[in-house]
Amino acid sequence: MSNTALAIAEDKVPAHISKGSGRGNEEVTANQLTIPRVKLLQKMSDEVDKHHPNFIEGAEDGTFLNSLTREIYGDEIYVVNVKFKDEYVVWRNREAGGGLLGNFSSETAAATAIKEQDKPQDYEIRQTHSHMMMIKNPDTGDLSNPVLMDFAASKLRVSRNWNSQISIKGGDRFAGLWKLKAVSVTNSGGKSWMNLEADFVGWAQKEDYEAAEAVFESMA
Repeated sequence: MSNTALAIAEDKVPAHISKGSGRGNEEVTANQLTIPRVKLLQKMSDEVDKHHPNFIEGAEDGTFLNSLTREIYGDEIYVVNVKFKDEYVVWRNREAGGGLLGNFSSETAAATAIKEQDKPQDYEIRQTHSHMMMIKNPDTGDLSNPVLMDFAASKLRVSRNWNSQISIKGGDRFAGLWKLKAVSVTNSGGKSWMNLEADFVGWAQKEDYEAAEAVFESMA
């Protein structure tokens, strides 16, 4: 490799790199990191539209997507649920360009933020349940770094049901392994979309429990 190359390929860690030491990151806390979001793709999702700049090859409605890495997980994922938060999220309407304005702890705070915008009519508030999770690879057994998944609109019912199941099982929130599965639902008007089901798989393995516990404590 030429000494003028910009960098060494990231999958070939050279001997002079002290990988894992973390020096220079001393002031970076968990609150200063971007946690990827996992979303369930719909027919109207940009990533599914072949003519949209955000299109991802292989993306289909009913598949789970990592918004940061753009990894597609398929139509089901295995997760350890670490933490839950009830929020009010403000979005710009799709017709106005879309985009996230912010996450707020109360509906009043969200409404105040909207009033401060040049065109308040372009925004809407959505009550959102945010679940912090770690995804378990069923093939390798590896557990991912934390990810967030938002449950809003019709997914709120799924979230409440999931919270109830976790509570009934007992123990720490991160004591169990769950499978999230995409399911198609249709309303009385004939409109269909993808929603979720959460099923208990079993208790988390010791190493998974301890990894989730460490994440929980780092976020406390």
